[in-house]
Amino acid sequence: MPEALSYLFSSWLRPDLLALTAIGTFTGIYVGAIPGLSVTMAVSILISFTFSWDVNTALALMNGIYMGGVYGGSRMAILLNIPGTPAAIATALDGYPLAKKGEAGSAIGLSTVMSVLGGFVGIAVLAVAAPTVSEFAILFQPRDYMLLAIMGILLVGSLSGESLAKGVFAGALGLLLGTVGLDPMTAEQRFTFGSVQLMSGIAPIALMIGLFGVSEALLQLHNIHAEAIKQKVGRIVPSLADVRKYLSLSLQTSGIGALIGALPGTGGDIAALIAYDHAKRVTKNPEVPFGEGAKEGIVGAETANNAAVAGAYIPMLTLGIPGDAVTAIIIGALFIHGLNPGPLLMIEKPDIFWFTVGNLVLANVFLLIFGLTGIKIFTRIVECPKSILFPLILLLSVVGAFSINNAITDVWWMLGFGVFGYLLKLYGYQIGPIVLGIILSRLMDGNWRRAIISEQDSIPAFLMGIVTSPLSLAFLLVILFALVSQMPWWKALRNRGAGPA
Repeated sequence: MPEALSYLFSSWLRPDLLALTAIGTFTGIYVGAIPGLSVTMAVSILISFTFSWDVNTALALMNGIYMGGVYGGSRMAILLNIPGTPAAIATALDGYPLAKKGEAGSAIGLSTVMSVLGGFVGIAVLAVAAPTVSEFAILFQPRDYMLLAIMGILLVGSLSGESLAKGVFAGALGLLLGTVGLDPMTAEQRFTFGSVQLMSGIAPIALMIGLFGVSEALLQLHNIHAEAIKQKVGRIVPSLADVRKYLSLSLQTSGIGALIGALPGTGGDIAALIAYDHAKRVTKNPEVPFGEGAKEGIVGAETANNAAVAGAYIPMLTLGIPGDAVTAIIIGALFIHGLNPGPLLMIEKPDIFWFTVGNLVLANVFLLIFGLTGIKIFTRIVECPKSILFPLILLLSVVGAFSINNAITDVWWMLGFGVFGYLLKLYGYQIGPIVLGIILSRLMDGNWRRAIISEQDSIPAFLMGIVTSPLSLAFLLVILFALVSQMPWWKALRNRGAGPA
């Protein structure tokens, strides 16, 4: 035990590791805040610089960038409705409406504190329950991932606003767009119409920037001469009463984030959306409706996506299976340093496990410090005259889309979907279900094919596998309940049972 504690606090006691963790967290926040510059890109670039370093120094820098980057995406999501990372999509749903009401400072302060809280819960799960959670995650079969994706698709009821029909249409459109490109199993072309550019599919980040950022800029042109929104930035840090008020919800959504993050191939974006839906379902009387500036929406999304960071380390360190794209790169870095992530790592090199836990705690502390600085300066972005702000949004969008693959094609996709998103918003369609469909389409498509192949292409055997597996059956029951709960007759029955207010 004393030896484990020495590993746990080693990055706190060495000045070089302390400085690298701080630099990584600070850099990650601002890399995540710029649309198109992903955490995955930053960590992958680092490998070429850190391969000759000591493994702990390399991990300290990567851990800091990962922790800071996932949070950093919320900055532009709240200020400009441009999620810096896919994990910040759910944050934009209520963060941007708060900024339009002049409360960008309090929204960023709340997102910072809740991100740190979610990070600590995720790290606690990593430290205490890593072997147990990893054993649970390895039980997931392809059909379970497919059912998980279907559960995610049912979130259109939470993201579709007043019209469920429009939400279903938008979600189905997202699923269709997500299948453009080469078939993941056979490499056959799908919906490419003979175009070479479409063979690699539509870049989800370019589509997201266009649908959220450019469409909002075009929509706001209707009020180009309106005065800029003055931001109230007197109190940024949430009060202790607010933290207590949201504590129960934040613990629930942090648990969801840690669990979803531990499932290989999922990540913070799916965790945030599922947690947002959970927050919407369990919050009975929000002060403001969800989608119009409900702080519970920010709490659910931000706690979950940062808890998913530590969750993604669980299968990486205990099974050698990456939880997401970033941990896949970190696995590569560990291989370069002569380590083999997996079950033997916990036995042969326990110092790496405990160093990672302690270093993530340190990065989370720096996240709180750096996350609460510069907020007043950032909120001035929203106060810019619209004649300056909208060209700035378009410039950021073009740079972000181009930086994904250094391809002008992605810029055209971004602009095209910006115009398309503008038209959808004019007619009352929500953007969230489209992005959700794109994110989940690949998870659903690939695992559906694998599940069928594993059952020798037999649909009856596939259905029997769902019924006979306790885990799959539990997912199926949750899906059926979610379907029923969105039916108008069920809502009318619940309202009748509740009686007059």
